Amino acid sequence: MEDWELIIVGAGVAGLTAGIYAVRSGLKTLILEEKIAGGAAADAPTIENYPGFERISGLELMQKIAAQCRKLGAEIHEFEKVTSLNLKGEEKIVETTKASYKAKAVIIASGTGHTELGVPGEREFRGRGVSYCGICDGPLFKGKRVLVVGGGNSAVATALYLADLASEVKVAHRRDTFRAEEIRVKTLLEKPNVEVFWNTELKEIKGEKLVSTAVLFNPKTGTVTELPVDGIFIQVGEKPNSELAQNAGVAVDEHGYIIVDTRQRTNVPGVYAAGDVTNHPVKQIGTAVGQGITAALEAYGFIRRPYYFKH
Repeated sequence: MEDWELIIVGAGVAGLTAGIYAVRSGLKTLILEEKIAGGAAADAPTIENYPGFERISGLELMQKIAAQCRKLGAEIHEFEKVTSLNLKGEEKIVETTKASYKAKAVIIASGTGHTELGVPGEREFRGRGVSYCGICDGPLFKGKRVLVVGGGNSAVATALYLADLASEVKVAHRRDTFRAEEIRVKTLLEKPNVEVFWNTELKEIKGEKLVSTAVLFNPKTGTVTELPVDGIFIQVGEKPNSELAQNAGVAVDEHGYIIVDTRQRTNVPGVYAAGDVTNHPVKQIGTAVGQGITAALEAYGFIRRPYYFKH
């Protein structure tokens, strides 16, 4: 069993930032990531609100952060999924699909996953017209008709990205206003190939081998619309990847987000959490960076016990 001082679960913004601060503090640090380093931020078509970059793609920003983390000496294992956590003792045991590890402290930065609508046809056509990632699958729909479902920042950003690729972009939002940055909303509504269906829900996805129709319903008017589309991008929120932490005794709130204090501590000594998986109310790259920093420095204090560290 490999021995580390600190193990970080997740290589998104919070996890990589924690890795940077941990290795700079001298901790032998391992980061485990079930996919590739970058997390959800890497899926963002453009980022325009991160200080120092007027405009940068999520993928480019995350590649820079991951490269910095590696250069400083953190070991990042990609495509290695964590399967169980044993956090009760002084030594924390982390099991993965490839190996077993032990560490003095653990930071959980596992982020969130895409929320499914649960409508008929959604799972059937996933990968055959239904997508949850605009930047991943958007180029497949160049010159085609697409529908974006949702009304938050992710939905608006996805619609903006697709508007430069697709011939038509329809947006279905269950409310009458977007819950997104005003500057993005203004830009979206000015796009000539974008149409918004307000107070509208996606009820069913139809097709044969591929998606061909989205069934929309407006509960205010009772109108049912069968919209011809080639692709449907579902952007209706996220759910925390906290199941393993819960099973290991880490406390979560009623929505499944890990409960942390201002020092990113969980209810389990030596276990910290950072980023979108926590109950912090703001889910942004900037806040994930701050939480990752705090978690790493707190973990350092817990492991090395310097004279100035306050327990």
